[in-house]
Amino acid sequence: MRENENMQRLQSQRCYLYGPFADTILMLRPFMKSPARFSAVFVLVFLLFGAFVCTRFLNSPILVDTSAEEPIITTRTSQKHPLNCTAYDLTRTCPSNYPTTTSHSEQDPDRPLPPTCPEYFRWIHEDLGPWAHTGITGDMVQQAKRTANFKLVIVNGKAYVEKYQKSFQTRDVFTMWGILQLLRRYPGQVPDLELMFDCVDWPVISSNDYSGPNATAPPPLFRYCGDDNSLDIVFPDWSFWGWAEINIKPWEVLLKDLEEGNKRKRWIDRAPYAYWKGNPSVAATRQDLLKCNVSDQQDWNARVYAQDWLRESSEGYKQSDLASQCVDRYKIYIEGSAWSVSDKYILACDSVTLIVKPRYYDFFTRSLMPVHHYWPIKDDDKCRSIKFAVDWGNSHKQKAQAIGKAASKLIQEELRMDYVYDYMFHLLNEYAKLLQFKPTIPRKAIELCSEAMACQAQGTEKKFMMESLVKSPAVSNPCTMPPPYGPASLFAVLRRNANSIKQVETWENKYWENQSKQS
Repeated sequence: MRENENMQRLQSQRCYLYGPFADTILMLRPFMKSPARFSAVFVLVFLLFGAFVCTRFLNSPILVDTSAEEPIITTRTSQKHPLNCTAYDLTRTCPSNYPTTTSHSEQDPDRPLPPTCPEYFRWIHEDLGPWAHTGITGDMVQQAKRTANFKLVIVNGKAYVEKYQKSFQTRDVFTMWGILQLLRRYPGQVPDLELMFDCVDWPVISSNDYSGPNATAPPPLFRYCGDDNSLDIVFPDWSFWGWAEINIKPWEVLLKDLEEGNKRKRWIDRAPYAYWKGNPSVAATRQDLLKCNVSDQQDWNARVYAQDWLRESSEGYKQSDLASQCVDRYKIYIEGSAWSVSDKYILACDSVTLIVKPRYYDFFTRSLMPVHHYWPIKDDDKCRSIKFAVDWGNSHKQKAQAIGKAASKLIQEELRMDYVYDYMFHLLNEYAKLLQFKPTIPRKAIELCSEAMACQAQGTEKKFMMESLVKSPAVSNPCTMPPPYGPASLFAVLRRNANSIKQVETWENKYWENQSKQS
């Protein structure tokens, strides 16, 4: 979503809590098995006493050392590996005490069994399909440098970054932060790899340039969205860890707020209109949407508002609290200059999401089913399409409520941060399997760790980093990947979606035919 970037260009005439990493009992087992000598007993008693004291402290609320300029933050879930900014400021080096291997044992009866990953994980195989037979060479990766913002290298569980160009706002910062949290969540489980990341919205690896009998393999380039004409590899966007510039909280925090916001007003008691608020200046299709607003001459059942982010910033974002916007029966999702991060916020609202025919997709939206998770809206006849959708929903209230509920359920259950991290994990693992070379640390790269980013951050950036910090390794392995689509199963999914959209268009055409007869 590039609406803020374009806005600034116009202004200037240019451009879950995770379980603690508890291995205390494992550490004590050698003492328990040792001979009963006096010295061993003394050590054991001393350790047990220390564990008792520590436990009393761990059960206390969050402790913050306010006397230090950069506080050491300790919580019940981070007793082993909090950020120690005081130590980092002294050495300016990344700490070596965080685990680089997992403590899980496949034979551990108390280890939770991982669930099966959601359906949208199957698209990982599709996104990596262009390299399934050729593999990925170092030269291919280097070819993707042309538009990349940075190169990420992971070696022995540590991250190294070579920066090429600054992204718009802090997209690159929070993308790197998210990857670091993945390494903290699954220490030692992310394989060595090397990749290029482009933080701009629009896909740039055109499939037409790499088709035909003599075509070469495309350069692998990671970004936030794709379309049917591109081969860019889709990755979760930066806003899952917070969007500091417009005060959008990290997803784990915001998702709970949205769940509570849904409870404030029942669907049947909500305004019976379609709501949209955003920056219309970034795309002609959004400017076209403004024509659907209510006027003295016509009511298309739409209530659309232009968002002034400069004013919002100066007034403390009082009118842009996302959890307070779940008060309409219908909410409109429309792309900006490309895909928009607002899709997840809109879908989480229990409202019926009216999706104006999109061109782009992100990593999870390909699992959305028309008429089940959302209602399709024509791009070339928006106003009439929106009016029909709202009239249909208000006449079929139970069915409309079911659509809104199915979408918010998908977001709450299948897009929680556990699965966002697992998607990243499986995508990077499958990608690393394709590499035909051994990743090495670039000469100009810097080691990246959570301390190097959060301890030096300020204001909202630091706040969001601390809120989204993974405080200890996960207590279970990542979810189990579903199998890839076969040609027949993928065709069935695409055909089902196309047929559902066609059915809505048929209903809509009949609706307007009847309206014409009545007039």
